[in-house]
Amino acid sequence: MTIGVIGAGAWGTALAQVLASDGTPVLLWAREAELVEEINSARTNSLFLPSARLAKNVTATNQIGDISDLQTVLAVVPAQHLARVLSDLPDRKRDLLLCSKGIEAGTGMLTGEIAAKAAPSAQIAVLSGPTFAHEVVAGLPTAVTLACAGGQAQWERLAPVISRPTLRPYYSDDLIGAEIGGAVKNVLAIACGVVDGLELGQNARAALIARGYAEMLRFGMARGGRADTLAGLCGLGDLVLTCSSTSSRNFSLGKALGMGLSSAEALAGKNSVAEGAHTAPVLADIANREGVDMPIVQTVAALLSGEISAREAVARLLARPLRAEAGRPQ
Repeated sequence: MTIGVIGAGAWGTALAQVLASDGTPVLLWAREAELVEEINSARTNSLFLPSARLAKNVTATNQIGDISDLQTVLAVVPAQHLARVLSDLPDRKRDLLLCSKGIEAGTGMLTGEIAAKAAPSAQIAVLSGPTFAHEVVAGLPTAVTLACAGGQAQWERLAPVISRPTLRPYYSDDLIGAEIGGAVKNVLAIACGVVDGLELGQNARAALIARGYAEMLRFGMARGGRADTLAGLCGLGDLVLTCSSTSSRNFSLGKALGMGLSSAEALAGKNSVAEGAHTAPVLADIANREGVDMPIVQTVAALLSGEISAREAVARLLARPLRAEAGRPQ
């Protein structure tokens, strides 16, 4: 059985390679004709994942119709482009795994909502968790959440297709929780990068992770996600990873902001998208409308818009009213 992967960025390329590692044929769609040629001839992706050496059973194409008849397709394109790309894929009854993290600007839709509208015949699943592409493609151990709209039956069908010796999926039926964990952590990683750029120390970063996780929980549960999902790989696990390393594009963006660059300067010339930059303003707007307290997210959105500086962002958070850590003081 051939597996389709839509999107040859770093994460799509890593997934294509790990899924091909047992000899499974993988068809990888890339927008750039020159990248397709490079993958098929040199077995490399110098544009997005230079460390990758791709197996011969990974075949690249820039014709999305080539993927149309496949029964298992992974969509690994940024949330902001997902609707357009899926609209070009003929609608079929298939398993469609969403592997990108974010919220669509303008609509506020999660990736599952986008996919349900663009590919109504597909059965949706979400693959999310703490995953640096360069580690996955190197064969280092990785665990992920596989959240299945089709419940246990879809899990039993998909888990053997996705599982590899170095890629271990865990089952969930909570798509909303899995998606929200992946989207919110990108914004919080920007905040942690700011702390690093300002050299505020490990105490401040640990506090920010903990308080950011509280915001993730509040938002996720308000939208119908479950606390146990957000405490798992696709929530807390992903948050800890992306808030701790410059291998995270969002953390690196925040660090640049903390060192004094504007968001335009920090984002200029990047091949890969720091999805948190798109997610922060729409997430802040949704939180405002729905009455969910998310001060870190609101502050990151203000920083990205140029409304405040990095030091003003920190001062704003430290000046918030004193309160109990959880619940109400007795």
